[in-house]
Amino acid sequence: MSEAKSIMVVGASGLVGGEVLRQALMDDRVGLIVAPVRRELGRLAEAPNAQHKLETPRVDFEHLADADSAAWWQVDAVICTLGTTRKAAGTKAAFRRVDHDYPLAVADIARRHGATTYVLNSAMGADASSRWFYNRVKGDLEAALAECGFTSLTLVRPGLIGGKREQSRPLEAAAGAVLGALGPILPRRLRVCPAPRIAQALLMAALDAAPGQHLVSAEQLSRGRS
Repeated sequence: MSEAKSIMVVGASGLVGGEVLRQALMDDRVGLIVAPVRRELGRLAEAPNAQHKLETPRVDFEHLADADSAAWWQVDAVICTLGTTRKAAGTKAAFRRVDHDYPLAVADIARRHGATTYVLNSAMGADASSRWFYNRVKGDLEAALAECGFTSLTLVRPGLIGGKREQSRPLEAAAGAVLGALGPILPRRLRVCPAPRIAQALLMAALDAAPGQHLVSAEQLSRGRS
C-alpha cells in the first residue's frame, strides 16, 4: 500500500471545501489535512479522525507572506475551493483578490515548499479571453496556475453547484430550483451538480496526481467521475 498523502484544503469553510474535508477525513489514503482558515471550522473540526488528521492554522489571506516559513505548507497536494460572488465581494477588485490572487498566492508558496499537485475548483466557462468578468478571472487564474510548475494540475469546472450554503445566495438558489426541475431534459453540462460529487472529483485528482494538466468538465461531473 502506498504511503498516505498530505493534502491542503483551501476554502474548507465553504460548501465544496467542507465536502472535500469530510471526504478526506474518512479516506485512509489521506494521512494529514491542512486547512488554513480565517475562522474556526466549527463542527467540521469535530468530525471523525479530525483530532489526529487535521490541522487548521489561522491565516490572513491578505498577508500570506507572513506565514511563508510555516512548516504546515509542506504538503503533497493542494485542493483550492476559494471563491466568492461579485455581490459579496463588493467590487470587481475585491472579487479578483479572492478568486484569483489568493489561490495563486497559495499555489506559489505551496509549490516552493514542495507541493507537486494542485487541484482547482474553477467554473464552467472559465476563459481568459471571455467578455464576462467572472469567466475571465477564472480563466486568468487557470492560465497562471499552468505556469507555476506543478507536476500535476487539475482544473475542475462545475456549473451550478447544488447544496446548502451558510451564506445565502438568492440568485443561485432560484436558478438551482429551476434547473433542478428541468434537469432530466437539460444537457448534462447545465444540470445542477451536487457539492459532494464535485468534492469527490477534486479529492480523486489530488490523490491520483496524474502528471500533466487535466480538465474535469461540468458534463463529466454530471455523469460522475471515477
